This record gives sequence, C-alpha cells and structure tokens, in this order.
Amino acid sequence: MTGWHVWIDGALLEEARARVSPFDRGVLTGHGVFETLRIYGGVPFAATRHLARLERSAAVLGLPVPDRPLLGAAMAEVVAANGLGEGRLRITVTGGPAPLGSAPGRPAWPEPRAQSSSTVIVAASPMPPWPVSTPVVTVPWPRNDRGALAGVKSISYGENVVALAYAHERGAGEAIFPNLAGNLCEGTGTNVFVGIGGRLITPPLSAGCLAGVTRDLLLEVAEVVEDDLPLTALAAADEAFLSSSTREVQPIAMVDSVALPAAPGPLTAAAATALARLVAASSDP
Repeated sequence: MTGWHVWIDGALLEEARARVSPFDRGVLTGHGVFETLRIYGGVPFAATRHLARLERSAAVLGLPVPDRPLLGAAMAEVVAANGLGEGRLRITVTGGPAPLGSAPGRPAWPEPRAQSSSTVIVAASPMPPWPVSTPVVTVPWPRNDRGALAGVKSISYGENVVALAYAHERGAGEAIFPNLAGNLCEGTGTNVFVGIGGRLITPPLSAGCLAGVTRDLLLEVAEVVEDDLPLTALAAADEAFLSSSTREVQPIAMVDSVALPAAPGPLTAAAATALARLVAASSDP
C-alpha cells in the first residue's frame, strides 16, 4: 500500500479508500468521543490512561468501545504503517450509521458491511512543534459545568472551533473559557495551571474542565493544588501554563494582551521538568 493509512472498524486502509457512512451519527449529530495521544519514539504515550478515559466518555454517550488489546494493536498498526517516530494519534468512536435525526437506531436499509453499533477510527499524523510559549485570550462564552457532556471528551467540538478562531483572530494561540460561575475552567484543548504567590493551582474537575491525562500526571509529579479561581486571576498571575498531551507544558506569555511576569516562571519550569522525566522513564505511566 502507498499513501497515508488509517484504521477503520478492523481494517487498515489507505486514506483515499477510507469510508465512513454519510449516515454516521458522528457526522450527523456529533455523537461520538475521541482521544488524542502523543507519539514518542514510535509508541503512543500513556495509552492505558487514554483508553480508560475513552471508555468513561463513551459510557456517558452509551457507546460501545472495542477492548483495549484490539485498540492497542490498531494503534501500533497505524503508527508502523505510517512510519511515525514522533507525532500524534487519534482514536474516534462514533454512534455508527443510523436513521436521520437525533434518535439512535438501525438504518432502514441494509448496510454494505456488517452493521456495527459504533464506528471506530484510528488515525495518526506528524505534529509540528508548538511555540515555546503562547499568548491566550479569555472568551465571552462560558463552559456549561452542569451540562450533560461536562467532562466528556466528545467530538461535538463546534464551541471549541469558534473559540479558537476568536483567539487566532486576536493573535493568541489558545482560548480560555470561564464556567457558569465566572471561574477559570479550561482551554479549547488544554487544562490551565496558574502560579500565584509560589503556589501552583489548577481548577478542580467540578469547575467543568476535562480530566486531562497530562493534567492528571502533573497532579502526581508536581506540587499542585486544585482550587476554584475567578477568571480574572489568570491575567493577574505570577505565571501560568497550558497542559495537554500534545503541548505537554506550554508557558502562557500573555493574557488578553497583558504580559505575565514570567514565561516560564519557576513553577512552570519545575512542572515541565517533572513531566519530561516521567516521559523518559515510561511510555505508559
């Protein structure tokens, strides 16, 4: 085979031959979940944690997920087929083909393949390096920390697309959401850590933010306190950073065009060092 390769429902295919039904619930309603993993040295990092979160998200949406050995083999196939030493890998699980509308069910016609209750896609790509630090902007649209999908890594990403475009239009690399209470929540694809008076603080999951895998790892290897903060605390911080599987630890240079005193500050540098040591020590911590 030639060209880029993806794995769909058990088959490794060239991208040009890959097919998802136009009646797939992921396409029609955003009914699906996903995980993005960083690839280091040809191995997806922290796969056990990512697959566990995929299962938790899928359970909220009533989606069956293939067992972990199958997904692990699929990830390895995709990475090997594309010759990726470094990059990013995404697992997507959708509700599969169904009638038009929001209600689940089987299509009213025979599917050309065996009917599955979900569509599973594994894809990977190279990843350009992130800037050493980034400016961010806060956005006027709050996260609904009491919503049905709070804390779920859903493919319903329209809100994030709009917010990130808002940030890019203002020269920023990430958009930061408040929650309904006006407290700091998260970025479009990141968790946020704030350094104030020598303490490193991140919003608790009750604030509505996603339980990021990198966030969880930093809670284990760095001195971090989970606490609610008003959104305004971000611009007033001594230092701050974003975390995600792809960004790792990325210092925040400016908030709404206001420069922070340090980027990176000492707490950010210590967190980045702790995470780097963890990555070097194990591919699946």
